[in-house]
Order: sequence, then C-alpha cells, then structure tokens
Amino acid sequence: MTTTSSISPQGAQPVPNTSENAARQGDEHSHIAPGEIAVGVIIGRASEYFDFFVYGIASVLVFPAVFFPFEARLEGTLYAFVVFSFAFLARPFGTVISMAIQRRFGREAKLTIALFVLGTSTAGIAFLPGYASLGFTSIVLLSVFRFAQGLALGGSWDGLPSLLALNAPENRRGWYAMLGQLGAPLGFFVASALFAYLYANLPLKDFLDWGWRYTFYVAFAINVVALFARLRLVATEEYSRLLEERELQPTSVVELARSQGANLLIGAFAALASYALFHLITVFPLSWITLYSDQSITEFLVVQMIGAVFCAGGIVASGLVADRVGRRFTLGGLAAMIAVFSGFAPTLLDGGRLGQDIFILLGFVLLGLSYGQAAGAVTSNFEPKYRYTGAALTADLAWLIGAAFAPLVALGLSANFGLAYVSVYLLSGAVGTLAALGLNRALVRD
Repeated sequence: MTTTSSISPQGAQPVPNTSENAARQGDEHSHIAPGEIAVGVIIGRASEYFDFFVYGIASVLVFPAVFFPFEARLEGTLYAFVVFSFAFLARPFGTVISMAIQRRFGREAKLTIALFVLGTSTAGIAFLPGYASLGFTSIVLLSVFRFAQGLALGGSWDGLPSLLALNAPENRRGWYAMLGQLGAPLGFFVASALFAYLYANLPLKDFLDWGWRYTFYVAFAINVVALFARLRLVATEEYSRLLEERELQPTSVVELARSQGANLLIGAFAALASYALFHLITVFPLSWITLYSDQSITEFLVVQMIGAVFCAGGIVASGLVADRVGRRFTLGGLAAMIAVFSGFAPTLLDGGRLGQDIFILLGFVLLGLSYGQAAGAVTSNFEPKYRYTGAALTADLAWLIGAAFAPLVALGLSANFGLAYVSVYLLSGAVGTLAALGLNRALVRD
C-alpha cells in the first residue's frame, strides 16, 4: 500500500506518516535511564525508612511513658515493641488488598488510597492523646493506626525497584541495587537527628507532652510528598509503557503462592542476616542504653548518626564489591561476617560506653555492606508474570520474619536471660541467609 507525505521545502526530508511517527515515539519513550528510576526508588525508600525509624525511636523514648505509664519502664518498652510489630504483620495483607485494587482500578488508584491511609494514620498518631487522657482507648487507637500504616506501606509498592533491577546494565546490577538501599541510613540519620535535637533542647515533661509529636508531623509531610512524587512518576505514559513491557503487573496472590511458593520463602530468608542486624544496631541498643546504661541518650543518638554515615559508605562499597564478585557471594560472605560479629556482640554491649560505641559503629559498617545487596536478591527467580507481585510479597515477608519482632525478642531475652541471646538471634539470622542462598540456584554471578 502506498503512503503519501506532505510536500516539504527543497532539501528537506519527507515527513513520515503518523503511525510510523507514533511507533518511533513509543520506542523512544521506553528508553528510560536506570538513574532516573533510581531517583524514584530512593525517594520511596527514604520516606518509608524515616517513618519506620520515627516510630521505632518513639517506641523507646516516648511510648512507654505516654501510652504505658502503668507498667515499669522495661515492660512498657516491650509493650511498645509489640505495637511496633503490627505494621509488619499488616504489610502482606496490604499488598494482597492493593494488588486486587490495582487489577480492578489501576495503579494510580492503588497508590492514591495508600497515600490517604498512610497520611491519615501517621497524623492520627501525631494527634493521639496519651493514656492519661483516654486510658486503654489510647493504646487501642495507637495499635489501629500502626496497623493501618502497615497496610498503607504494603499498598505503596510501585514496581520501581524491580524495574530498576531489570533495566540496569548486567555488569552494574550490584551498583544500581544498592542505590535504593541508601534510603535506610538517610531516613535513620534524619529521624535520629530530629529526636536528638528535641530531646536535648526540651524539658523531659515538654518532650513527652508535645515535643515528640513534631517528628510525626514531619513524617506525615514527608510521606505525603514522597508518595505523591512516586504517584506522578509511575502514572506517566512512559513508565506505564515500560512497566507493561517488562510484564510488571499484579497477579493473583493465590496463583503466585501455588506456582512460586518456594521462591517466596527463599527470598524472605535470603536477606535474614541483614534484617536481623538492622534492628539490633538501631532500635534495640537504644532501648538497652535507655534502660541499663548511664550514657546520655542524646550522645548515643549522635553516635548512631555517625554510624548511619558509615552505613551509607558500606552500601556504596557493596555495589562495587557485588559487581566484581557477584551478589550471591557478597550476601553469603557478609552473612558469615555477621555470624562472627554476633560472637562479640554481648561483650561489646556490656563493655561500657567504649564497647557500646564500637558495637554500633562496626555493626553499621557490616549492615551497610550486607544490606546494600539485600533488596530483590532473588527477584530474578520469579517468572516474568509473577515478578511484580512476587517482589512485593518477598519484601513483606522478609521484613516480617527478620524485623517485626527483632527489638521485642532481643530486649526481652537479653533483659531476662542475658546479652548472650543477642548473639543467638544474630547467628540464627546468618544461618537463615546462608541456608536460603544455598538452596537458591537462580542467583547468578553478575
């Protein structure tokens, strides 16, 4: 069939027909740089971790006195850690519900609902009266808001981490995998700095009455802005097309579990050592110092902030190492190092201020090196049609198994039976990672 073109000036090239032009534009739009995708991943991860650490630090410094004043400080902190775990219990349910919403109403509707629920629950905590005003109702509402946060975080999955992994150059996958993980030390640093400033500059009564609420106001603002930014990004025609081309679309969770159940379990345990260490050098030691050490809370938070900088350096280094020796070897080698570190943990934690600071700084370095490659370590195991939902559920299960109860278990066991149980916890995480990597044959040297 002959096509026609408009008459052009002398020397100019004929104007191609509309269909050809549209096709060419579509091809151009599908070429999105991995760095551009990484920006969206970092924004999402940083906001998520900031919210996570604001709640975690508040569980130590605020909630025992505000919501559990009827208990001793240890028991009040343990109760706060129980509520802390509710978000992780809710995340898989949030993912299941959100995938159903996306299949029926689209990605934009899913993320909008997640934004609304996350903003509402975070603001609810910020304005929630304490036990002195509402009694047991305040604890119930705190639990409801925390569970709602988990539902929203499960619903906030946008597929960008998987898209980044698929679009990264084969010889640079370790480097691009670590970029999103930088959100963890960034979120922790800002959350710790905010709490350190308020705790140091306010009388304790004012801090417990209203000062701590500013951290949740900031969390609310960051969550809303970050999730809205991601919504605008993934809703563009270019990203929608690229997500469809990569088959990054939601599938039935029942079908996924039936077809890819083994990959879900392997993925959940592959980064167990990193997730176990994650809490044992952030939330848990703060609770231990608060209860059993005379070290200043503000000074300890500053030490942890320095550790967060070391962690960021370790994450960057992990990308370089993984691209040289492979992600599987990097994860396995760091799991073994975490196992060795677990043997020294009790001595360091019980070694006064110097030992505690060494535990924090060394732990953050190990965390950065291991956690830098923990995200999506086995995503490639999933068949393409299951990769979108599989990556989301794998992350949810990894957090649930490795992180949800870590502060509760570590503090409860160490307070009642001794710090040696911190070693047991870390060692179990390292063993879980090594076992999962041993079973997984899909992690190739890349």
